[in-house]
Amino acid sequence: MEQRRGFLIGCVVAVLLWTVASAQLRYSISEEVDEGTVVGNMAKDLGLDKNTLKDRKYRIVSSNADPLFHLNQNDGILYVSRKIDREEVCAQSSTCFINLKTVLENPLEVHYVRVEVLDINDHSPSFPETKTTLEISESVLPGARFQLKASRDRDSAHFSVQQYKLSNNDHFRLEVKDKGDDGKIPILIVQKSLDREASGSHLLVLIAVDGGKPPKSGEMNILVNVLDINDNAPVFTKDVYSVMLDENAPVGTTVIQVNATDLDEGPNGEVVYSFPNSINQRLLKLFDINPSTGEITVKGLIDYEEKDKYEIEIQVSDKGFAPLTTEKSVIIKIVDVNDNAPEIEVTSFSSSIPEDSRPGTTVALISVNDLDSGLNGKVICSIGEDVPFALSPSLQDKMFSLVTKSPLDREKQSHYDLTITAKDAGQPPLSSEKTISVVVSDVNDNSPEFSMSPYTFYITEANEPGASVFSVKAFDRDENNNALISYHILRDGSHENNLAAFLNINSENGDILALKSFDFETVKTFQFQVVATDSGTPSLSSNVTVNVFILDQNDNAPVIMYPLSSNGSAEGVEEIPRNVNAGHLVSKVRAYDADIGYNGWLLFSLQEVTDHSLFGLDRYTGQIRTLRSFTETDEAEHKLLILVKDNGNVSLSATATVIVKVVEPKEAFAASDVKSAAKDEEGNDVIFYLMITLGSVSVLFIISIIVLIAMQCSKSTDYTSKYLQETNYDGTLCHSIQYRSGDKRYMLVGPRMSIGSTIVPGSHANTLVLPDRRRASGEVRHVETIL
Repeated sequence: MEQRRGFLIGCVVAVLLWTVASAQLRYSISEEVDEGTVVGNMAKDLGLDKNTLKDRKYRIVSSNADPLFHLNQNDGILYVSRKIDREEVCAQSSTCFINLKTVLENPLEVHYVRVEVLDINDHSPSFPETKTTLEISESVLPGARFQLKASRDRDSAHFSVQQYKLSNNDHFRLEVKDKGDDGKIPILIVQKSLDREASGSHLLVLIAVDGGKPPKSGEMNILVNVLDINDNAPVFTKDVYSVMLDENAPVGTTVIQVNATDLDEGPNGEVVYSFPNSINQRLLKLFDINPSTGEITVKGLIDYEEKDKYEIEIQVSDKGFAPLTTEKSVIIKIVDVNDNAPEIEVTSFSSSIPEDSRPGTTVALISVNDLDSGLNGKVICSIGEDVPFALSPSLQDKMFSLVTKSPLDREKQSHYDLTITAKDAGQPPLSSEKTISVVVSDVNDNSPEFSMSPYTFYITEANEPGASVFSVKAFDRDENNNALISYHILRDGSHENNLAAFLNINSENGDILALKSFDFETVKTFQFQVVATDSGTPSLSSNVTVNVFILDQNDNAPVIMYPLSSNGSAEGVEEIPRNVNAGHLVSKVRAYDADIGYNGWLLFSLQEVTDHSLFGLDRYTGQIRTLRSFTETDEAEHKLLILVKDNGNVSLSATATVIVKVVEPKEAFAASDVKSAAKDEEGNDVIFYLMITLGSVSVLFIISIIVLIAMQCSKSTDYTSKYLQETNYDGTLCHSIQYRSGDKRYMLVGPRMSIGSTIVPGSHANTLVLPDRRRASGEVRHVETIL
């Protein structure tokens, strides 16, 4: 009936115990239940969707080849895989728990289950032997005690041996001594003096009964032989034996030596030490006793963490024909030795943390444990001081939080390998380390930065529309989208930014395209702003000023200013007396070129002349002078064709015709008077237009120079500029402006150059070398033409 009832209990689904503190499931089930018995519905108890269990590979993590339980992935129910023998799994422990670890994947979840196996009364008490023989001297007095071999029951708690019974007799009674973990020990006590002559032996039956309902029992037959006269039992010299023993004491170490004496003589007075038959087998593996000396020595590994105190019964017997025995308890207290290093476990961990996390943000939860006790088990955790992280003690014992202690910056360090050290307080201390890796993730906290600020670019006029003229570049110290940069030109509609409308920028690489051709004679410099914006959320941006200078091309031919005929052609008539001397100024050809530098530097040459020996032309000034005096044979009229050309790579030119009439001196004076009156009015008109032209050109150059000075001053503190007006201007409309920037000396070149100037090869006639008069050594400095 009892077995059937236990079976029915085992078949009932175990009661679910949910404890918030441990955050795990607890079930209980009786041992010996049939295979397939339901333990509990874990999916329901954990609140899991049973439809996803199979896809997430819900399973029990176990290294056991023959597991006790299995988990159904279809419904999340935990079943018994085979019959469970509690005594096989947990021996005689008061409680029997089987810990299971279950895992779900994608995402990873770990749940712990504790199954308690409940004991049933499936074993009967049994004695080590069915028969035993005691030899007791007839001289023993009532009250003599004889310890019997205890009965063992593989069941635990109240299903183990609870009581002993002795068959009815007149001479003996039974007493039971409770030894705690070692169980109950039966002791046979003489309650009436023995008389060998009346009865030489006594047959007793010892019955052991467990606590089952109904109870189970076991028997042992005791044959008591009554011996004759050995009436003194051995006596120990101390009432109490207690000793301290260090754990991990080497095998053979002496624990303590007990001593006993017997007042009898001969064999009845010789004593022998031993462990009683009822001693726990575990103690026999740990300790040994010398039968002659009573010295107790270490036989096996002593581990404080397993047990910190042992109580051993020592038995001493004499060698009499009917030996007498005395027992004494020896208490051995184990002293803890620091033999266990702390254990570090990361219970929760965030491998990536944003760089803008506030100080105090939790990165991981750390738990430490030390199996030792006292100071040996007191653990101190630490982390390196050169990292922006710290360990903060938790309210729960031996728990720590890994937190940030200062702001993080991914751009300075994006990865940390943190070594956590746990050290106990033992002597010498033991320690252990654990390294975890923390990645600092990026946030958009850096604006784009341009490689230069401001940018300065030079464009040759008459550029091809739609072609790339220059580019800007920015970089961002963030990563991924936070560092993905796009470009655009700032168009604010202001007058200064009008020319930006004729520019376009590639938003991906910063290449800038010109949508029109620029004309140096119309605009010489302008500026605009480019904005670089990253792709973060929210996005960050920065801007840069771009200064653009237009470089001159030789795209304007010289224009003859004098001579000019009434119909507008470059032709004029000059009358000179026949009696003029050599070197007489006949006329001067004046020309103007809208270009500057070499492109506007004009040279004059005689292309045609009736008499080469009579007239000469200054190639720089355009002055026509006589080379000799006139003779009677010289013709009265001479035609001079003068070519005016600039110094561009591909030079442009214009021609002027001067007709020189040689007259007699009186006619020349009369003609001179008439012409002077006519030319006064004509000259006034020419001078008026010449002044307007010179004024316009001067204003344009002054504006360009002012802009250039402002830009160069803002770029370098070493910049100085000094404009020097060319003093050797001799008739052509040109100019020469010099200035200095740092170690370089620059010059805006006009058509009239210093005698010492030379053209630098490969400069496309835009770079000159000027002798630097400030240097005593005569060192030549490079001069660049920028307009």
